[in-house]
Amino acid sequence: MKDHLVRVANEAEFILSRQRAEDIHKHAEFESNCAQYAAEKRDEEKMCDHLIRAAKFRDHMTSTQLIQKIVNILTDKHGAWGSSSVSRPREFWRLDYWEDDLRRRRRFVRNPFGSSHSEAALKAAAEHASEDDILKQSIRSQALANQNTESEASLDGDDDTLSSLEDKDLENQTGPVNLSTSAQLVAPAAVVKGTLSVTASELFFEVDEDDPSYKAVDPKILSYTEGLHGKWLFTEIRAVFSRRYLLQNTALEVFMANRTAIMFNFPDAATVKKVVHSLPRVGLGTNFGLPQIRRISLATPRQLFKTSNMTQRWQRREISNFEYLMFLNTIAGRTYNDLNQYPVFPWIITNYESPELDLTLPSNYRDLSKPIGALNPKRAAFFSDRYESWEDDQVPKFHYGTHYSTSSFTLMWLLRIEPFTTFFLNFQGGKFDHADRTFSSVFRAWRNCQRDTSDVKELIPEFFYLPEMFVNANNYNLGVMEDGTVVSDVDLPPWAKSSEEFVRINRQALESEFVSCQLHQWIDLIFGYKQQGPEAARALNVFYYLTYEGTVNLSSINDPMLREAVESQIRSFGQTPSQLLIEPHPPRSSAMQVYLLLQTPLMFTEQMQQDVIMVLKFPSNSPVTHVAANTQPGLASPAIITVTANRLFSVNKWHGLAGHQNAGEQQYQLPVEIDPLIASNVGCHRRQISDLLDQSIQISSQCFVITADNRFILLCGFWDKSFRVYSTDTGKLTQIVFGHRDVVTCLARSESYIGGDCYVLTGSRDATLLLWYWNGKLSSIGESPGTEFTTPRAILTGHDCEVTSVSVCAELGLVISGCKEGPCLVHSMNGDLLRTLEGPESCLRPRLIQSSTEGHCMIYYDKGHFCLFSVNGKLLRHMEVQDNIKAMLLSRDGQYLLTGGDGGVVSVWQVSDLKQLFTFPGCDAGIRSMAMSHDQRCIITGMASGSIVLFYNDFNRWHHEYQTRY
Repeated sequence: MKDHLVRVANEAEFILSRQRAEDIHKHAEFESNCAQYAAEKRDEEKMCDHLIRAAKFRDHMTSTQLIQKIVNILTDKHGAWGSSSVSRPREFWRLDYWEDDLRRRRRFVRNPFGSSHSEAALKAAAEHASEDDILKQSIRSQALANQNTESEASLDGDDDTLSSLEDKDLENQTGPVNLSTSAQLVAPAAVVKGTLSVTASELFFEVDEDDPSYKAVDPKILSYTEGLHGKWLFTEIRAVFSRRYLLQNTALEVFMANRTAIMFNFPDAATVKKVVHSLPRVGLGTNFGLPQIRRISLATPRQLFKTSNMTQRWQRREISNFEYLMFLNTIAGRTYNDLNQYPVFPWIITNYESPELDLTLPSNYRDLSKPIGALNPKRAAFFSDRYESWEDDQVPKFHYGTHYSTSSFTLMWLLRIEPFTTFFLNFQGGKFDHADRTFSSVFRAWRNCQRDTSDVKELIPEFFYLPEMFVNANNYNLGVMEDGTVVSDVDLPPWAKSSEEFVRINRQALESEFVSCQLHQWIDLIFGYKQQGPEAARALNVFYYLTYEGTVNLSSINDPMLREAVESQIRSFGQTPSQLLIEPHPPRSSAMQVYLLLQTPLMFTEQMQQDVIMVLKFPSNSPVTHVAANTQPGLASPAIITVTANRLFSVNKWHGLAGHQNAGEQQYQLPVEIDPLIASNVGCHRRQISDLLDQSIQISSQCFVITADNRFILLCGFWDKSFRVYSTDTGKLTQIVFGHRDVVTCLARSESYIGGDCYVLTGSRDATLLLWYWNGKLSSIGESPGTEFTTPRAILTGHDCEVTSVSVCAELGLVISGCKEGPCLVHSMNGDLLRTLEGPESCLRPRLIQSSTEGHCMIYYDKGHFCLFSVNGKLLRHMEVQDNIKAMLLSRDGQYLLTGGDGGVVSVWQVSDLKQLFTFPGCDAGIRSMAMSHDQRCIITGMASGSIVLFYNDFNRWHHEYQTRY
C-alpha cells in the first residue's frame, strides 16, 4: 500500500512538474513574443519616424531648390531683377548628368559651387597666380554662403524631386514600405552608406549621416552627389540593370525618365533579386529589342548580348559604330556612376602631327586587331618577355600591370570640366598634378601610349562628342612644364583648327569603313573571347589578375583589414568589363553591299538624274505655308500634309519612292497622291479652318504643328490668345488651349515618343514660352482626360518682346527661342535659362530656328544671315546668303542643312563649315515651307504658287566615304 502511495505521489509530482515546466515555457514564449512584437513595433516606429524625417528633409530640400530657382530666374541678366553684365559675378559651368539617346552627356548647366581652384595650383605654378583668381575665390565663397550644401542634391533643377512635383496626384500614394535594406549609393567620387526603402509606388534612399565614412567625405564632393536623400516615383523608372561593384555582382543601376541614372550596391546578390522584384517591370527599357520583364534585369551580360538584336542591327548598319560600342559598354557593366568602370572606347587615329588628315589612308588608322600595348613591336616584345619569364606562384602571370581604364585615367582626361576637376583634386590631395604628367596634348598622350611601359590607356566616349573637355574654360592654373610650356587648353593636332573640329574628325574616323571592317576585332579583345584565357595570352592581352571578375570573392574574406586592402587594390588596378562572348564577334557588312541594297528598290532612275521627282498643283492658288511629312514605316496612314495661307489643308497619301510597275502597263506610281477631297473640290469645307485669327498675324510655317500620326493640326494666332487642335479627318475643332496673356505667335513640337507623345512649345506676344505635353493616347494637350483647364509643364521667361520662332529638342532637354528684336535664348525643359545665343552685330532678328539631336543649333536672321551655335552656346560659324530664306531643315544626323526661300532654289550646305554642296534646279515660285520624308530621300517644298515640288535627295553623295570609294 505504501509503495502504491509513493508511486502515485511520484507520478503526481512528475505531472505537476511537467505542467510547471510547460507553464514556464509558455510564459517564456509569451514574453519572447511580446518582446519580438515590441521590437518589431519599435523598428516600425523607427522606420516611420525615419521616413517622416526624411520626407521633411526632402520637402525642405525641394523648397530650397525652388526658391533658388526663382531667385536665379529673377536675377538672371534677362530676368526682372537682372543687373548689367559689367557688375555680374563670373559664371561657372558644370557638365550636366542628362544623357541623350546615345548616352552622351553634352549639356552644361550653371554651377553655384564653381571656382577657378586657385588654391590647387602646385607651388611652382602658384607663383603665377593672379589677383583675379583671389577675387574669383571671394565671389565663390559668397555664392557658397547663400547655398545650403547638403540640401542641394541637384544644382539645375533636374532632380527627380522637382519633376515629381508635377505629378501631384501621385504624391500621396506612398503606401507601407514593402522592402527596406541597407545599401550604398555609388556615385562618381563617393560611395555612401544608407537605407533603401521601396513602397508600392516609390523608391527612397536615405544616407546615414552618422556613418564615419560619410563624415569623412569632402563636402565639395557631396555637393556634386545626387540622390543622397533621393525619392523616385515608379512612373519615372525607365530601365533597371544588374551591375557589378568591385567585381561582385551585387549592384543595380536604375535609369530615370529625366535621363539620369542612379546606382546602388547591396549586401549580397539575394538582396539585388528582392529589390528588382519590388521595382516596376521595365527590364532594360525599350532600346535594345529585349522584353520588358524583371528576368531581363537580372540576366547576365552574356545572356543580354545573346538575346538582344543590336549586333544584327550593327551588322546591317542600322546603328552607328559609336552607338554599338555604347551598347556593349552599357550591358557589360560600364557606368558613369563608377569611375572605376567608366565606358571604354578605342584610340582610332594614329596621325597627330600632319597639317592635313586624309581619312582615306589606311596608315592614319590604328590596327584594331591588337591591344594598345602590342601596337609598338619593341614594347610588345618587352611585355611578352615579362609574361614568359614570370615566376611568382602567388600571382598569375600577366602582360600589363596597369589597365586600359581606371578612375585616375578618366579624371585625367576630364580634368578641365566640373565636376571632374573637383573629383580629381579630391583624388590628388587637393592639388593639380605636375604639369608634365597632366593631359596637355593629344599627340603626347598617344605617343606615351606607344612608348611608356606603364601606359596602355584607351579612350573614353567623350573624345567623340565633347569638345569642351579640351578647353580650359575656367582658367585653372595647371602649371608650367619642364620646357617652359604653360599648360592650359589641350594641344590639338595641326589638322584640327578647333576642339569641335577635332571631335568631329575623330567621330568621322570612328564611323569610317576602315574602322567598321575591323571593329569586331577590338571588341574581341575588350569584351570578347580574347579577353581572358589562352586566346588573351596569344593576343598579348593579359592584365593583372585582380582586374577580372571571378578572381576574388569579397564576402568570403572575414578579416576587415585584408578585405579593405583587396578592395583598394581592385579600385586602383582598374576593372575589365564582363565578358560578353566566348567565340569571335561577327564582322560588319560592307558599306558597298548595304548601299547597293538601298538603291535597288528605286525605279525612278530617269527622274533621279533630274533631281525633281514630281510637282503637285492644288486647285487653290494660295501659297503652301506649311508642309509636314510623317512617312515613317508602321504609321497607319503615312501622308504629306500641306496647309495654305488661307488655312486650307490637304492630307495627301504617301506611297513612297519604291514605285512599282503594274503588270501589262509600264507605269510608275507617283510617290504622293493628292487628297481626293481637294482634287474633286467637293469636300473642301472639311479641309478649311475658318475660325478667326488675329488680324495682325502673318501666317507662316511656324503657326502650325502636325502630330506624328497625321491625325491632328495644331494652329495658333487666334484673337482670344488660345491655340487650337483640329482633326485632319473631319476638320472639326477638338480642343482649345489657353495659357498666354497675348496672342500666340508660333508653335513647335519635339520628336515623338512611342505612342505619339511629344512636347508642344508655344511662343507669344506676351514674351513668354509655355511647354505643353501632347498625349498621343488621348489625342489632346494635357495628361489626364476630361480636365477643363490644362496646365503647361513649364513657363519659360527671359525675352523682352514678342517671341517669333521656337524649337524644342526632347532628347537634349532644350528649348531654343528667338524674339522680334534681341538674342535667342536656350532654356532647359524645366524652365532654367541656360544660355544667351548672341550672333554678330548684324544678326538681330531671328526668323527661323532648327536644332538637331547632334547638339547643333542653326538660326536664320533676317537679311540672309545664318549662325551655327553649339548646344552650349558657342558661336561656331556665320554666313550670309543673297536669298530671303523662308524655310530650312537639318538632316537627322545634323551634318547637312537644307534652305529655300524667295529665289525658289533648294540648297544643301555642310553644317560643319557652312560650305554649299549642291543646289537643286530652281522653281518658278518662292519656297514657303519644307519637309523631308522619314528616310530622308525626298525633299518636299511648299511653293508660293500653291503647289508642292518633290526633289530626290541622297545625303550619301556628299559623305566623304561614298565620295572617295564608290
